[in-house]
Amino acid sequence: MNQPDPDSRTPAAASTPVRPASTTRDLTRGPIAGTLLKFALPILAGNVLQSLNGSVNAIWVGRFLGEDALTAAANANSILFFLIGSVFGIGMAATILIAQATGARNLEQARRVIGTSATFFIIVSLAIAVLGLPFARHILAAMGTPASALPLAEDYLRIIFLAVPFLYLFSWVSAILRGAGDTRTPFSFLLLAVALDIVFNPLLIFGIGPFPKLGIAGSALSTLIANAVSLTALLWWLRRKDHHLWIEWKERALFKPDPAILRALIVKGVPMGLQMVVISLAMIAMIGMVNSHGIDVTAAYGAAGQLWTYVQMPAMAIGAACSSMAAQNVGAGNWSRVDATARVGTLFNFLLTGILIAPIILFDHATLSLFLPPGSPSIEIARHLNHIAIWAFMFFGVTMVLAGVVRSTGAVMPPLLILSFALWGIRVPFAKWLQPTLGIDAIWWSFPASSVCSMLMSMAYYRWGRWRQAKMLQQPAAVAVPAEVPSEAPTLVADQPPLDRG
Repeated sequence: MNQPDPDSRTPAAASTPVRPASTTRDLTRGPIAGTLLKFALPILAGNVLQSLNGSVNAIWVGRFLGEDALTAAANANSILFFLIGSVFGIGMAATILIAQATGARNLEQARRVIGTSATFFIIVSLAIAVLGLPFARHILAAMGTPASALPLAEDYLRIIFLAVPFLYLFSWVSAILRGAGDTRTPFSFLLLAVALDIVFNPLLIFGIGPFPKLGIAGSALSTLIANAVSLTALLWWLRRKDHHLWIEWKERALFKPDPAILRALIVKGVPMGLQMVVISLAMIAMIGMVNSHGIDVTAAYGAAGQLWTYVQMPAMAIGAACSSMAAQNVGAGNWSRVDATARVGTLFNFLLTGILIAPIILFDHATLSLFLPPGSPSIEIARHLNHIAIWAFMFFGVTMVLAGVVRSTGAVMPPLLILSFALWGIRVPFAKWLQPTLGIDAIWWSFPASSVCSMLMSMAYYRWGRWRQAKMLQQPAAVAVPAEVPSEAPTLVADQPPLDRG
């Protein structure tokens, strides 16, 4: 997608108003390292916020409502994880389409993508809410939720289904803004959502002050309220700022789905979303092998996994930032800058991930003791497996960065195939078949083995693959009129790929 010639615009294009957008960032200009780091940091901070929020909520439910309540929340949240993951790829596809249009200074095309994707997310989220409510108990029962936790889980999940439209739409707006170059705005409103969730949790669980005592349902209701308020505030802010991507009521014709754009969202989005399925199934397979070695090993693996969640966050954030930055430069035709984005992103991955790994290894006894009781034999097991496996996430990060860059053109299948082969062709077989030779260490060594292989395959595809010839839109969308996009336009945070815990 080349940058349009301003002199070739039609009269209609020339008259297209350009609205101020002071919070967005033009990712096709300026120093790459500084721009990428400033763009990625809010994404990283957002990931940390969401993880901390989940931990705080689990503390309220687990410590004050008991094990049945914690089990209920865990079962319901696994369904929520699946629901969010099912549209992760669609959000990523929207991000890339918006970023390409932004890089090409094609404002009208960006707004067509927004209109089509808005209609898609609204319809899908409402359908899930309507269909999920009456079937909540049946879904939980089919999952094998313990009978003692089933009523609590149903109360929790029914409210979560009501929250889905707010969760989906907040995620969608964040994806749109990130494609336009703004990660600060989504982070600010995510911070609002997390703060509200943390505040409302105890108020609604215990019925403090004028609030009703709702037990576990109060925890779910706090999530609904927090996301509804944050989404409303975000939309109000965009309207008040007269954001250049805001669609006025008089422009409502843009909400009519464009077939070419809708096809791109689904055809390109589904393979990206399938990453979650591939990773989730591999997690289940690895946990199954770990469980066979007893409770001490399982507890050790669980404690290490808590640390791995945070270790992976820099790679996830940088990969997402590289995808948006590369997509804008693909749209602008700046291929040298696309390659530079990949190089700088890889360097940042090693730097930031290494900074996190070093203290975890140096102070491993203290960090693991946060999750295990004093004197537990699991601590030494966790230290041992951590020394072997945790380095894998530096190589895993290279795969995430390069996958983010190649996806920016629309090449979505090769990253999925590389990830699938690394997990199911290398990690799971390595862990399973080499246990007779290496013992339980085969499980831990399977992490660096698969991560190094996925990194090498990703590097090979980046170097020799045909990803530069890929296209997001296989045919022109309905006539798009080029219009200048301000170089300082806002971007929001999009959904992140799932964390790979095995």
